[in-house]
Amino acid sequence: MSTFQLDVIAPDRTLYSGPVISVQLPGVLGSFEVLLDHAALISPLEAGTVRLRDAGGQVQDLSVQGGVVEVLNNRVVVLAS
Repeated sequence: MSTFQLDVIAPDRTLYSGPVISVQLPGVLGSFEVLLDHAALISPLEAGTVRLRDAGGQVQDLSVQGGVVEVLNNRVVVLAS
């Protein structure tokens, strides 16, 4: 299955960095999912769970207290607070 790069970065450390199949994010207007070849976007995030499916198909949940996400050219960067 095709993957894209995800980096979830907190002020003091990197929470996740690697290839994923999908990522669900807690947007301020509701949860949304990013898949391969998603359109470019920048969005604020509210407190909630970032749920990712890694390249092996395993699901991981990361708690964030808000932040911002950038999706561009099959790379997703989450700057979490």
